Amino acid sequence: MLGAGLLMGLASCGGRTARTARTPDTIALAPCPRFDADSAMNHIVRQCDFGPRIPASQAAERCVEYIKAAFEQYGAEVGTQSFEASLYDGTKYAATNIIARLNTANPDRLLLCAHWDSRPWADSDPLERNWQKPVPAANDGASGVAVLLELCRLLQQKPIPVGIDFVCFDAEDVGAPQWARPEDDEDSGWCQGSLFWARKAKADGYRARYGILLDMVGGRGSTFSREMVSRRYADPVVDMVWRLAHQLGYGHYFPLRDGGFLTDDHVNVNQTARVPCIDIVPYFEAGPSSFGPTWHTVDDTPENIDPHVLAAVGQTLTQLLYNEAQTYDN
Repeated sequence: MLGAGLLMGLASCGGRTARTARTPDTIALAPCPRFDADSAMNHIVRQCDFGPRIPASQAAERCVEYIKAAFEQYGAEVGTQSFEASLYDGTKYAATNIIARLNTANPDRLLLCAHWDSRPWADSDPLERNWQKPVPAANDGASGVAVLLELCRLLQQKPIPVGIDFVCFDAEDVGAPQWARPEDDEDSGWCQGSLFWARKAKADGYRARYGILLDMVGGRGSTFSREMVSRRYADPVVDMVWRLAHQLGYGHYFPLRDGGFLTDDHVNVNQTARVPCIDIVPYFEAGPSSFGPTWHTVDDTPENIDPHVLAAVGQTLTQLLYNEAQTYDN
């Protein structure tokens, strides 16, 4: 996940507009299984056990195989996209997107995505001696993948007819480190995997009704503001997700508050693949980073993941998917 400097225009703590203060409308809730945060937590730990999943590392290779095997175990058809990514210094390396699909014969599809790679440099760590160490990436990477895997497991146990594509992007977090980039070039090198996927999706005529990107969805103290690129391209989806979260009792985690405009993988999904896609991403009002105290530091470890945050995000999305299944019965 990229620079905090891109999170702009956040609503102040003081006033609330009529729009942000309104009570969400009621949505009919379909019967759905319980999202198991412990299962998702196990997937986070397993990914981190490989070590940081940085470019061209054995840890990255092993993690790709783990994610593929887990999706296959949960009944998905799994494939990969290989592409060439690059670091800020021009170093090229082989990168891999992972694509898992359910109900492949159904052309009516939903897209759920996250990135699986680790940032090679902990360049926001408070200690300068850590800046060139890799990020363990329990939250900024593994948490989103873990939620996708647990959703796939639930859908295997209680299938629905909805076509679903799970995409795990590589090379999201290899943007130039702070010490190596000009102040006006914060976008350099980020989100390469989603750009490759989006270009191919456009060329192949891929269609999905909407998409949801998960980025850093397990950090302690996290709450999720309504990100503004998401609102620009997919505001009805934002409204639906936040309404569901409130109705399920997770309003504390999904405050009716607007965030800023983020450069993240969903930008490529929206602008290049032309799939309306939202980003569920945290916003911290206080601290060294608006993405939380462990963002791009060596402290982004499983010990700093909160299963309650995982449950809030995961159960909201579980409910969303089973609500979508109801439309096939009506």
